[in-house]
Amino acid sequence: MLVPRLAVAAIAALMLLSTPACSRNDGPTLSAPDAYGQAQAGRLTLIDVRTPDDWRKTGVAKGALRINMANVGGEAGFIQQVETALGGNRNAPIGLLGLAGNRAANAQEVLREAGFTRVYNIKEGMLGGSAGPGWIARKLPVEACPRC
Repeated sequence: MLVPRLAVAAIAALMLLSTPACSRNDGPTLSAPDAYGQAQAGRLTLIDVRTPDDWRKTGVAKGALRINMANVGGEAGFIQQVETALGGNRNAPIGLLGLAGNRAANAQEVLREAGFTRVYNIKEGMLGGSAGPGWIARKLPVEACPRC
């Protein structure tokens, strides 16, 4: 009885080890300082995908476009706003900024599926998390947004 159980356990272990992990395909990322440097050099468009309430609370990264991921027009409205902001160029480099990277990761996936080719997640976001301290803690420039 012990031998068949060991055989089943060995086969199960072999199957698990040979199966690729089932995780979402994360896209490319940038640190907040790298994103800021590239944006300042004109090589990247920063887009803050948070809500107006978030923008009012923390401010917005200097030079970032404010395009709410929770667009009234849904994902299609969000995609249209990004495309318009980039002059229709779906190959333009974009750095997405959220609160702590999760919303930006979702926006990144939506834009990549819509055919945008150079979409980066600034994974540490404005407030930081496991990916880094965040835009604000790094003392990168922030613009107030009292009328957002």
